[in-house]
Amino acid sequence: MRGTLKRYRQRYPWLDHLLRAAQSYSDRHGDHYAAAITFFSVLSLVPMLMIAFAVAGFVLAGNPELLRHLQDQIQTAVPGGLGATLNQVIDGAIASRQGVGIIGLLGALYSGLGWMSNLREALTEQWRASSGDQPPESAGFLRTKMVDLLALLGLGVALVMSFAVTGAGTAFAGAVLNAAGFGLIPGARLVLTALAVAASILGMWLVFLWVIARLPRQPVPLRRAMRAAWIAAIGFELLKQAFAIYLDSVTASPTGKLFGPVIGLMVFAYFVSRFLLFLTAWAAVVSQVPDQPAPQIPTQRRQAPANPAVKGLMDA
Repeated sequence: MRGTLKRYRQRYPWLDHLLRAAQSYSDRHGDHYAAAITFFSVLSLVPMLMIAFAVAGFVLAGNPELLRHLQDQIQTAVPGGLGATLNQVIDGAIASRQGVGIIGLLGALYSGLGWMSNLREALTEQWRASSGDQPPESAGFLRTKMVDLLALLGLGVALVMSFAVTGAGTAFAGAVLNAAGFGLIPGARLVLTALAVAASILGMWLVFLWVIARLPRQPVPLRRAMRAAWIAAIGFELLKQAFAIYLDSVTASPTGKLFGPVIGLMVFAYFVSRFLLFLTAWAAVVSQVPDQPAPQIPTQRRQAPANPAVKGLMDA
């Protein structure tokens, strides 16, 4: 079995590259880093929700008509005394919006820096396959945290650019189809969907290129990072579709509606983290053909020169 696999690896370099990437991912604790990234991803949800509640509180406090309309809608739609309870929660959120916002910002800063630190450490560890296993020099605690904060802000900018590219590409495609008079054709929606997916892949490619090439704590080859980013962008779209199907199946029951989104988010974050780290290991491992045994070159036997003393006796 081992000999058969070795022959296949010698015949197909891409298979050898894939298997060596899997070995590198395992040797550099890819699953453990993915679990840490997932933990901080879920942990950051609570402060983000707190910030959202604080923002909603500021918006509602500055717009009494919107607040009254929202409370009337809740009172009408929710049966029993639950509507009054929800309105009390809204009033409490408005009253404590400043405190909730500050705590949410501090929590988001802590969880965001933890998430970024684990992500950068994981990516750096996977890229060590192309740097001779030389760990990068430590820059100090405060400087490392400041660089992580800048990297987090840079990732946010990359996400905004990705969404902008996706939205602009979809809007431009729809405008072109409508201007050309193809908007009412039955196949136009399918074309528009395909263009939207292509724009989404392009936008996510920018994000993954930033993550794979710029977040590690050491310089990495940009060309290999670009190839890995393309695969990551396409795979991310497939994972999103699979996650949507999984979430629909999980939230079918009442219990699933309560816990399904959180569990689904954890599963999605874990698989995306593993996929990203594996692609980084794939980019770090240089593609090469396994070493093959060198061909045996026949050597001519060289006759040793005759001993002069023996030769003299034979001549005598």
